[in-house]
Amino acid sequence: MKNSDIIAQRLVNQQIADTKFKNPQQIVSWMVAMQAQEFAMAKWAIGLRLPGWNDSDIEKTFNEGSILRTHLLRPTWHFVTPADIRWLLALTAPHINAASAYYHRKNELDQKIFKRCNDILAKSLEGGNHLTRTALQSALKRAKIIADGERLGLIMMRAELDAVICSGPRQGKQFTYALLHERAPATKQFSREEALIEITRRFFTCRGPATIKDLSYWSGLNVKDLKAAAASLSADFERRVIEGREYIFVPVISKNKNKSFASFLVPDYDEFVMSYKDRSALFNIKKFGPEGRKAIAAYNHLIVVEGQIAGAWQRTIKGNKVFIETKAFTTLSKTKQQAIKKAEKKYNAFVNG
Repeated sequence: MKNSDIIAQRLVNQQIADTKFKNPQQIVSWMVAMQAQEFAMAKWAIGLRLPGWNDSDIEKTFNEGSILRTHLLRPTWHFVTPADIRWLLALTAPHINAASAYYHRKNELDQKIFKRCNDILAKSLEGGNHLTRTALQSALKRAKIIADGERLGLIMMRAELDAVICSGPRQGKQFTYALLHERAPATKQFSREEALIEITRRFFTCRGPATIKDLSYWSGLNVKDLKAAAASLSADFERRVIEGREYIFVPVISKNKNKSFASFLVPDYDEFVMSYKDRSALFNIKKFGPEGRKAIAAYNHLIVVEGQIAGAWQRTIKGNKVFIETKAFTTLSKTKQQAIKKAEKKYNAFVNG
């Protein structure tokens, strides 16, 4: 198995090629969770995997609550489905809270204060009352709770991790919060062992070929626990050792004979890049100058051509128009330059509907 084989498998498994799903909720469910701190780019990450859907369509799906946005895994903002949010929070909240303990102490936040804040937030949001962070900050201040800057961010994240709040519909360009139990009905909960097996099985299904270290990097979970979970994977999963690293995946064959799917403008922090600690299959770093290496290190604004990172892109919005500027890291053939032009058109179609 060569790097090109690894990328070909990932393109299919990540639904960038041969998409088999019909709506954003199915895409997010398949991917388990999708990084979403850059909201516009997170919508494009879904659109890249869902031909025929545009930015407005996905925004509507988000506002309806078919997909949610919250902090989990490493943590950062992620899209997740109502069906998966609870067990993912239960699995990843403990290590996130442990990693945040220093900042809790620094901001004089303890269990008693978090409980009080959670109660205030819950009361403010009950009955489908979706409020912005600013409105909830005011509710906390009326209760004589200091809620500014980093302290406010920690209070809100803790309420998410405690399964009290999650995303509500946007009000214009403003994000709101909602009560989790009003957006995501209770589901069957996993034991920790069951949850580890579930996240391991689904990660290697939708992102393979990948390594245990990739899964640990993506999830924030420790390697020892994930190795134990991987030992329970069925015979459907293949294991290959390549340059001393064991890759795990379910073998697939692409039915898509059109190679254009392998060239695209990569959404910022997209799972095609962010799912892997080792990104060596994506590019030949020796080919790139300092500018290229800097762009890759930033993990965003990248262009993939025929499955390999080949350049960077930047968008500028003027009025209702989107302008794309691209820069190749190396000299590209006319065929590859044309592939980038097609990728630009695909993104413009997504934004403009």
